[in-house]
Amino acid sequence: MTHKILIVDDNQAVLDALSLLLEIHDFSVVTATNPFDALQIVRYQRIELVIQDMNFTSDTTSGEEGKALFYELREINPHLPIILITAWTELATAIELVKAGAADYLPKPWDDAKLLVCIANLIELGSAKKIVATHNRHQQEREGTFKNADLAGLIFKSPAMERLVTMALQVAKSDISALITGPNGSGKECIAHIIQKNSPLVSQPFIKVNAGALPQELIEAELFGAEAGAYTGITKQRIGRFEAADGGTLFLDEIGNLPLSGQIKLLRVLQTGEFERLGSTQTRKVNVRVISATNENLLQAIQQGRFREDLYYRLNVIELNVPALSERQDDVLALISHFLPHRELTINTEQALQQYKWPGNVRELENACKRVAVLKPTGALTVDDFVLSSPVSSQQKAEPTKQEIEHAMRAHQGVIAKVAREFGLSRQALYRRLQKMGIDY
Repeated sequence: MTHKILIVDDNQAVLDALSLLLEIHDFSVVTATNPFDALQIVRYQRIELVIQDMNFTSDTTSGEEGKALFYELREINPHLPIILITAWTELATAIELVKAGAADYLPKPWDDAKLLVCIANLIELGSAKKIVATHNRHQQEREGTFKNADLAGLIFKSPAMERLVTMALQVAKSDISALITGPNGSGKECIAHIIQKNSPLVSQPFIKVNAGALPQELIEAELFGAEAGAYTGITKQRIGRFEAADGGTLFLDEIGNLPLSGQIKLLRVLQTGEFERLGSTQTRKVNVRVISATNENLLQAIQQGRFREDLYYRLNVIELNVPALSERQDDVLALISHFLPHRELTINTEQALQQYKWPGNVRELENACKRVAVLKPTGALTVDDFVLSSPVSSQQKAEPTKQEIEHAMRAHQGVIAKVAREFGLSRQALYRRLQKMGIDY
């Protein structure tokens, strides 16, 4: 992407010299000879950096014009990097503006190499600030969305989970059936709890059933109840799960494992709300909201004749898909911080745990953290402490040392983007290491 820079100076020779220098280095250049034109350009064009003179009227050397332009530019865009081109007579004013937020100042005549490095770093820093500002805005929006919601203890930071939880809160407002899909251990039951806890039915029964664990011969009795003597071993009346959930919510977990005989019986009660207890001819009616969950591909199961298509569409009025933990890496460290509060991880360990595939998802991560808490109760944690069930990617780069980063900074003349690329890091990750290691940049 070509970065657009505005140059503001009333000296055409200065505009020509700077324009040529920047265009040779692939920058897009816009020029203005007075403050009014400069302000119009910043208002209506996407300018990423401004280089401005301090005076625009003949025989003026106070720098007051440049000072006024600086503050007007700041009003339009508080985060816009501004480099001041100064004469020695304006130095005090330039220093004052740097303290007020100007990015840098360069004396006349300027050094081309220093100016280019300054521009490259300021544009990179500006991009980082935009990312931070976007993150802060999203954080504020998230806090607004989730402020009064009961999130059932769910820990997440990833955009994918934010979208899912937002959708779950929308679903909670209605009484439609919802199907929660996703791999084992990813948090499907937690999403069901969020729907229940934020619904108008929150004070009503919330009954959970592992549909796949029901013995085939007892499915009807478990779901719909049975009268005394209806089958061998039952000596008193039994209330079924649907009847217990009347007026509230029934959560059918592992619905994909329900045998066809149970699917037929389930379909009828979903269609009509009616059923009979086993051993009874009396038809009963309930009003139950059904939330179901599965790690199965139900469309594939339908094609294979293992799941009824009509039942699928009864259950799946709206689908909520919980992504695997490996697809939401931003959640990994947040979850570890929750499971292992106040424990320190090395940078290599953080990278490795985020890159690990977590076949058991959040459940595997929680178990790994519990083991670590018992086996290594103190000290910084390494990858080996987590005893992962499969190897971490061998392509992971070693953590660069301070000496290596300093050498790269010199080799690339302090251009952050190039240094970050050499080590396979994001700019933000490199900035963190520079600060932690005390390296000037």
